[in-house]
Amino acid sequence: MDAPRNLIPLIFLTLLTLHISVEAEASGTTMTLHNKCSHTVWPGIQPSAGRQILEKGGGFKLLPNNSYTLHLPDGWSGRVWGRHGCSFNSAGRGRCATGDCGGALFCNGIGGTPPATLAEITLGKEQDFYDVSLVDGYNLAISLTPHKGSGKCSYAGCISDLNRMCPMGLQMLSRNKKRVVACKSACSAFNSPRYCCTGSFGSPQSCKPSPYSRIFKVACPKAYSYAYDDPTSIATCTAASYLLTFCPHLL
Repeated sequence: MDAPRNLIPLIFLTLLTLHISVEAEASGTTMTLHNKCSHTVWPGIQPSAGRQILEKGGGFKLLPNNSYTLHLPDGWSGRVWGRHGCSFNSAGRGRCATGDCGGALFCNGIGGTPPATLAEITLGKEQDFYDVSLVDGYNLAISLTPHKGSGKCSYAGCISDLNRMCPMGLQMLSRNKKRVVACKSACSAFNSPRYCCTGSFGSPQSCKPSPYSRIFKVACPKAYSYAYDDPTSIATCTAASYLLTFCPHLL
């Protein structure tokens, strides 16, 4: 039966509204988190100061070979990392072996406890800036790849397993002391201004790569190895969406 004439404009308006809504959502920036690890990862998400906490309260469980897509508001800035070895109760309280954020499933604006590999992004009007950082150490391999953007749009990441080559002084061991679960930065391991780029070493001219950061850089040339490793570590892209992969093909 044909729709009454007075309903046709209403139906058309409803369909048009739905089309615009879907199109607007599709045109927004997204970041899809994909877990290629053989174990569960609990992503943590921390917004920069003044930016909103994203959906899922800044933390959730991501099973192996599963993905979840985050919708990033215009101008959003923040960091994403992977937690592993986590256990939480029904109230969302517990702990993670690495990357823990205050003993909670939902990070709610709290950063991860080093060592943790960080994916960092800032969305701009003209272009986005993004990187993968080992400045806070390493726990999981991460790659961050843009899609459908314009510009150079190169990938950023650390796809090597640094836990297998971590110097003894930087190693973070499992509870049973039988395996390396993360690799500390020299800054957090030794708390020295030379490694932390603080005090008299607080400038690019005075804070140079250390033997430890060079190990990180050789293994992961597309990631930040220390605080002033900007020229080879920051990537840019315009109007892209992003794929963040935990445990991409390990070398």
